[in-house]
Amino acid sequence: MEDSSTIRFAAIDSKAEIREVVSSVYNALLVKGYNPINQLVGYILSEDPTYITNYNGARSLITRVDRDELLQELLISYLQK
Repeated sequence: MEDSSTIRFAAIDSKAEIREVVSSVYNALLVKGYNPINQLVGYILSEDPTYITNYNGARSLITRVDRDELLQELLISYLQK
């Protein structure tokens, strides 16, 4: 029998988890030779996950973070410095 249940991935919404995800994705992009800032900006603006490499599961990680939450946390972090 085929299992027809839907797989759900837990969304990441805590500040610490978002920071960890962004750091991991940034490092994966860097290792693969991409400009991490440009790639992350492209992803945030378009929500197109192909801006993020699959290396080390970076693409699946970033898609677990709500884009609005990600942008909000980045803006808060920027303004607090």
